[in-house]
Amino acid sequence: MPHTELSASPPNDQWWREYLERGHHLEGAARLLFPFLPSPPRCKICYVPFGGPVGAVMRVLGWAPSRKNPKLCARCCERLPPGGAEIDAAVFFADVRGYTGFAERLSPTRLADAMSRFYEAAIHAVVHHDGLVDKLLGDAVMALFIPGVSGPNYRLKALRATAYLMRQLNDTTSPSPWPIGMGLHAGPAFVGNLGSDQIVDLTAIGDTVNVASRLQGAAAPGEILITQELAALATQEFGELECRTVALKGKEQPMTVRVLRVSHQIPRA
Repeated sequence: MPHTELSASPPNDQWWREYLERGHHLEGAARLLFPFLPSPPRCKICYVPFGGPVGAVMRVLGWAPSRKNPKLCARCCERLPPGGAEIDAAVFFADVRGYTGFAERLSPTRLADAMSRFYEAAIHAVVHHDGLVDKLLGDAVMALFIPGVSGPNYRLKALRATAYLMRQLNDTTSPSPWPIGMGLHAGPAFVGNLGSDQIVDLTAIGDTVNVASRLQGAAAPGEILITQELAALATQEFGELECRTVALKGKEQPMTVRVLRVSHQIPRA
């Protein structure tokens, strides 16, 4: 996918671009050996094993599963150098509708238990489709899909992850379906380690992230609002979908989106 060049690229911009768009290079003798060490599961970037006695030793040495995506190790996901690069990325937000009402009716402990189920479902959907759980935001989740982690079909995987999550949380066999709204957008974003000298976080910022967040806010319960950038993929995956024009806060012009509803026949992954 095309990307927009930064006007003033930092010295490590090229390193980050290679990492984000093509994945981690196996550097040094140790990492060249990782694919031959037992046993799975492994980091999908550097192939360090997580399982078995060897995996236990590697965890102690710093190659534990990442808190953002257990399919990646902490070194490949969280302990990266400062900086980043502007690349094409897909971003979605999922938000629990009526959260304030839930908080009023439930005790803090029961609310925490309920939200833990939502987080668990969201994290599973993202990880299952090779994405990164960027943030847990109280009553919402932000997920990021980039080519270096999710592969060349990262946009399609993001689309499938949103549909998978919507189906999981609104399963008709569930005693308490979740009323969630979701927004999905793809485009240029700055992805990298952002923060201070003490704390950094692998995250994404930019208009693409803002639009996905605004779309989530405009979605009704049981709806996924999908931008035109992903319309062709959504049509191929789910057939013809409703077109809707929405006015987003901070945007001068209305935006045309596709609407995927929980009532659609969403295939099982």
